[in-house]
Amino acid sequence: MWERYVAALPANVWNWVAVWRRNYLVWRKLALASILGNLAEPMSSLFGLGFGLGVMVGGVDGTSYIAFLAAGMVATSAMIAATFETIYATFARMHALRTWEAMLCTQLTLGDIILGELAWAATKSILAGTAIAIIAAMLGYAAWSSVLYALPVIALTGLAFASLAMVVTALAPSYHYFVFYQTLIVTPMLYLGGAVFPVSQLPGAFQQVAAFLPLTHSVDLIRPAMLGRPADSVGVHITALCIYAISPFFLSAALFRRRLMR
Repeated sequence: MWERYVAALPANVWNWVAVWRRNYLVWRKLALASILGNLAEPMSSLFGLGFGLGVMVGGVDGTSYIAFLAAGMVATSAMIAATFETIYATFARMHALRTWEAMLCTQLTLGDIILGELAWAATKSILAGTAIAIIAAMLGYAAWSSVLYALPVIALTGLAFASLAMVVTALAPSYHYFVFYQTLIVTPMLYLGGAVFPVSQLPGAFQQVAAFLPLTHSVDLIRPAMLGRPADSVGVHITALCIYAISPFFLSAALFRRRLMR
């Protein structure tokens, strides 16, 4: 019994690299299409809301609305890229393609595979979030140095959302169940987490809910960096994102152990 619990944890600190590399070698054949797909929704929101709604809104928190929105879209793109990679591509490798079964016949443990998948989803989020940040800098809505400052937060954001989505992947019987996570969790978080408009404009009850959302902590770190402002409560935001990244990992490992190693 104890061996089954150990198998659900990483065997060491480097085995996950093999899983990451396997996913990278497959992804690079369709890299351009993958990147464009991850950028489609954040870019449409940035230009659609930024130029359209921005004309009516004007300035927000001492800056133009599109600059305010651009920072939110960086965090949003990291969230979307990590989430969709985990709930669709990872689920396919685990369930439909049975790639995980083949990996489990090697020296890799279940924990190694999960950690490698999380690292790969975080990599996808880095690509997506950094691309939005670069576009914002090219258009003059952020300083170029802000891209470097935001990069660690983008990576941590991707890891947190990938870890949360991994729990959903472990529980879902089929692809059809992911729509509930998208519509009931991810989409509301976009509007409650401060990406589109300030959390301070929400009703009091919703502000309290927003304070616990991972996207809120990500936005509160990325936006000041992109706008050249000091961030408040940095330690609190980083700690919250780390909790969202680490705790669901162990939960998903336990759920996958029950699902795959009966």
